[in-house]
Amino acid sequence: MEAWKMIRRILLAVAVLSATLPLQAQLREDAYAGLGDSETVAAFKQHVGMIASAMMEGRKAGSDGERMTAEYLTETLKDYGVDILSGPSGDVFGLRQENGDTLTSRNVLGFIQGTDKTLRDHYIVVGARMDNLGVGSMTVDGRRVDRIFYGANGNASGLAMLMELGRMLATGHLLLGRSVLLVGFGASAESFAGAWYFLNRSFSDAPLIDAMIDLDMLGTGTNGFYAYTSSNADMNLILETLSGRLLPVHPQVTAQEPYPSDHRAFYAKEIPSVLFSSGRFPEYGTERDTPSILDYEAMERELEYIYACAVALTTSPRPVFNPSDPKARSGGRVAYYECDVPPTFLGSSDPRVFLRKWVYSYMKYPKEAVRDGIQGRVLVNFTIDAKGKVKDVKVVRSVDPLLDAEAVRVVSASPDWKPGVLDGKKVECELSLYIEFKLEKKGSFGIKKHER
Repeated sequence: MEAWKMIRRILLAVAVLSATLPLQAQLREDAYAGLGDSETVAAFKQHVGMIASAMMEGRKAGSDGERMTAEYLTETLKDYGVDILSGPSGDVFGLRQENGDTLTSRNVLGFIQGTDKTLRDHYIVVGARMDNLGVGSMTVDGRRVDRIFYGANGNASGLAMLMELGRMLATGHLLLGRSVLLVGFGASAESFAGAWYFLNRSFSDAPLIDAMIDLDMLGTGTNGFYAYTSSNADMNLILETLSGRLLPVHPQVTAQEPYPSDHRAFYAKEIPSVLFSSGRFPEYGTERDTPSILDYEAMERELEYIYACAVALTTSPRPVFNPSDPKARSGGRVAYYECDVPPTFLGSSDPRVFLRKWVYSYMKYPKEAVRDGIQGRVLVNFTIDAKGKVKDVKVVRSVDPLLDAEAVRVVSASPDWKPGVLDGKKVECELSLYIEFKLEKKGSFGIKKHER
């Protein structure tokens, strides 16, 4: 085991040293396939090839793969001229688990100083999640088969975008008014724990953060490029201003959240945010999410737009946290974090209480799933209406039809909540939660509690 860890460290060091020579170091089967690549496309291939490699073993929160990803991100940003505020392996934090153990994760913090004397002590955060689903196992013909969830688009693509954006911002730092923080968030799949830790424990100047850009799943741009602002009027105005610029691509501003990500933790702090994403894709959450599915040329076009947006945010008037018409998002429904008073379950507005006291207490693991060794995390979206009743339960990220059906059943059977309130009125509220099915031993199952 120690020898294998040493080999992985050596391979990581080689990849980091090669970051400045992407045309020679990019991972490809055909030695001539990338000769026509631009420098940015070659760098994207280098980053994604490393982060989504088998060596990283799916980058599950707390794993060696997540740690090595943090080290790679740190060294690459440093090579690009970005100041690093975290340690060589990131800013480490712990998450308590259901069994009493502590999961160790980390954030990576890069910093680029702004140049405007009145704005440089305020910040724009650009973030991307580092972790993915890790390694899963299933039983096939009576034997265990491991599957690596490589996470090339989820979210090696966002991390690659973060690094190349860091290079561009560091090179053009004289254009920046506010300072920029580039953050790789750890344990994002654990209820956005890295973003929560950054805002509530790690970064003491969080009140001086004026806006946030979230980069998540940006590798399939030919299928669409989206910007989600939670209908914030000021953020929408900045994007509208950019619409007059001659940029290679412009996003579709959407009122539907493409994917729940770290921007939600910033919403909870009333920090205006925009999520850039190319949306969902067929390989999402599977072992087929490999570097081969990414459109790197589309990523390069997206990068130019996101760079223009980041520069604009550093110089524009401070956006106000004022979702202009959140009810316009989807049929009059409001996102959970947009409520003045969020919905509560058994007196708590923390969704984990709902998971612990209802979902995991009354969930029945399907016998067929136990027999076949099926496990994973089902992402469910549902609405709490103005009377507190749960409705419109649907699966957003599927694992298996058996687990999907049980997740929908147990959430649909929920007792009434106390509804959310916006502008003094009770409103319908949307919430997305991961429900984890985890096999511990043959014939039984257990659920981990995710705590920040």
